[in-house]
Amino acid sequence: MAERLIMHIDMNAFFASVEQQHNPELRGKPVAVIGRGRTVVTTASYEARALGVKTGMNTWQARQACPQVIFVVGDNRKYTHTSAEIMKLFHDYTPLVEVFSIDEAWLDLTGSLAMFGTAESIAFQIKARIRHRFGITCSIGIAPNKRLAKLASDMQNPHGLPIIAPGDVGRIMEHLPVRDLCGIGRQLEQRLFMLGIRTCGELGRYPVERLTRKFGVVGAQLHDMGLGIDTSPVIPAAEQAEVKSVSHSMTLDRDITGRREILKYLLQLAEMVGRRARRYEVAGKTVHLTIRYADFTTIGRQQTRISHTNQSEEIFRDVVAILDTLALEQPVRLLGVGINNLCYQRLQLPLFADERRRVLATAAMDEVNDRFGGFKVTYGTVLETEERGSFVISPAWRPEGIRNVEIS
Repeated sequence: MAERLIMHIDMNAFFASVEQQHNPELRGKPVAVIGRGRTVVTTASYEARALGVKTGMNTWQARQACPQVIFVVGDNRKYTHTSAEIMKLFHDYTPLVEVFSIDEAWLDLTGSLAMFGTAESIAFQIKARIRHRFGITCSIGIAPNKRLAKLASDMQNPHGLPIIAPGDVGRIMEHLPVRDLCGIGRQLEQRLFMLGIRTCGELGRYPVERLTRKFGVVGAQLHDMGLGIDTSPVIPAAEQAEVKSVSHSMTLDRDITGRREILKYLLQLAEMVGRRARRYEVAGKTVHLTIRYADFTTIGRQQTRISHTNQSEEIFRDVVAILDTLALEQPVRLLGVGINNLCYQRLQLPLFADERRRVLATAAMDEVNDRFGGFKVTYGTVLETEERGSFVISPAWRPEGIRNVEIS
């Protein structure tokens, strides 16, 4: 059996690079992308990073680090469109493309070499095509598995092409900090430190039985991670597991406290969730509400219904019922609405005339909005909030299928 050959591609400073490409006056200058009405840097161009601007900084901190920084309000629609076009390009080389996030993907090139030559030649072709067509750059890593390929792509940003050969895995992992591995966050890193584990070499040598006692079933996976072992396949979107939830969240342009204003945003979010669920003919039995306070504390509550629904008004009513059980402790920064416990449900007209009219009106509204985009037809109370807030692009976003959150 041929040794697997996996490529990981990561767009460099993606949001900022897209903005620089669309506006030539920004090219070569320190650019920081921020949310509408918000003061936090979402991402920064490499010119800004070189001068000390970092993701997560407040605008005043970024300005202090780099007085000449140029702030640009992010445009999610541009980013999702560019991402979808780039992902199409990857399919020219292999059907095995797994989208990891809006600016990252894995490609399984094991069966592609006979047609395209070496992995290096494929990488250089992809780099050149992305640069020529989109005006942006990418980092590419090549390795025997997904985790190592992602590790490789992080080694030489922004223009690197590191290759981890099977024979080099042990040497590379020996002194690599565990925090450099995808899947090990700060809390897990601290728990490993408590065991005296700081490098991947130490993690790979640690008795797997003790890891299992400490971390449960994850212990064996951690042991493999320390050894550079990853047998997970590259899974195209069409073969991925069925979606278990449909949700939308929105970072508000300012912190809010008033119930009436909160309800307007929740209605807009409920409509977005319902519309996407109806498009893909799914309905949820459990409705959940997410609230993030001004200090970034996040709470989530859910409520299970008697029956499944994908009707926006019903989702909204359930979310309001959840909200009414909470005593809001601080101003609200982010709101999220979703449904889970899904089943597939085709449109069926209700028996009673009032309900039938409501369902037909909703279908007509969906048809107009699907054709012309956005909220061309919507509830009157949503109109005041339509241009406010910014939608969060979930890590689960995909350029096609139910995970494709259309940005208007």
